[in-house]
Amino acid sequence: MTKDIHLYTASTMNGWKPVIFLEEAGVEYDLTHIDFAKKQHKHPEYLQLNPNGRIPTIVDRSNNDFVVFESGAILWYLAEKYQKFLPQKPDERSVTLQWLMFQMGGIGPMMGQAMYFQRIAAKQGEENLFATDRYVQESRRLMEVLNARLAKSRFLACGEYTIADMATYPWARAFYWAKVQVEDLQHLNRWFDEIDARKATQRALTIPKPFWAFFGKGNVEVQERENADRFKSDVISRSNI
Repeated sequence: MTKDIHLYTASTMNGWKPVIFLEEAGVEYDLTHIDFAKKQHKHPEYLQLNPNGRIPTIVDRSNNDFVVFESGAILWYLAEKYQKFLPQKPDERSVTLQWLMFQMGGIGPMMGQAMYFQRIAAKQGEENLFATDRYVQESRRLMEVLNARLAKSRFLACGEYTIADMATYPWARAFYWAKVQVEDLQHLNRWFDEIDARKATQRALTIPKPFWAFFGKGNVEVQERENADRFKSDVISRSNI
């Protein structure tokens, strides 16, 4: 039986977002693992689906093969399609989307750059202390914003687990990989503990395959080296500009 949703993704913070939704919602789906090492995200057939050449992307076969790219847009689309993890009351819905955009516009970009400069560029001999400090400090500030919010609310948007939490969790939980200190952020860590206990979310972090180094687990040194080597050509091409 053909499943409605075909997901194209990889094991990254953005890549896990729709997997978390689908696993939590109990929705069956087909999955294509996009291999960065083989540059599959740049293949012409994939670029026809996602012109930005990034992951994730979904195709909704039940909606005339409608394509959605950008992880936040995918979560929003799935939430509306399945009527899950997005409150129906207008104010609560708006708050959920505000925190979703907070992740998309702030936490993802800032922590992503902190990770890139420390875990990829520096490993290829391109160390930029100014950039590293800027992105790490801004990531810490954003974690403090989350902590303040979670002091007032069990979850980010309201009293229930929503797509705002799904979007933010894999990024914030990877504070280790961004080298951002969060030990003193009590409410953020309480939120981590609660989502750490959600079996469906944790299962999603193993699909298409786990990358435990993001969370400071497993053989971090080996996975860090493999990750840096995967993006070696990107660093070298930029250093020659």
